Amino acid sequence: QVQLVESGGGLVRTGGSLRLSCTASESIGDYYAIAWFRQAPGKERERVSCIRGSDGRTTYADSVKDRFTISRDKAKNTVYLQMNSMEVEDTAVYYCATDVAPCWGTADDFSTWGQGTQVTVSS
Repeated sequence: QVQLVESGGGLVRTGGSLRLSCTASESIGDYYAIAWFRQAPGKERERVSCIRGSDGRTTYADSVKDRFTISRDKAKNTVYLQMNSMEVEDTAVYYCATDVAPCWGTADDFSTWGQGTQVTVSS
């Protein structure tokens, strides 16, 4: 089974930027979607962004639209999440996940997860 490893988290001030990486242990088929989720303390895990394997189509949560960009490098088996103009509300553990699932799916639709990377935005 494919394994996912996230990296790139850290501490950043409001207005700053971070780039997260999600690297798969092997090539992920075109039928798979890769999504970024986040979970803040006391809150449910929410889908932040997703990229569809078949055509690269992307989706974003309203809260991050125009600030975050998801992209992929197939040769490196890696999906990125570029986060700009960051806000305190972006503080969470960020996870990447993959499955043969629609990009509008919930966390329950994705069966393969990384270990998560902490992102903290300070004011």
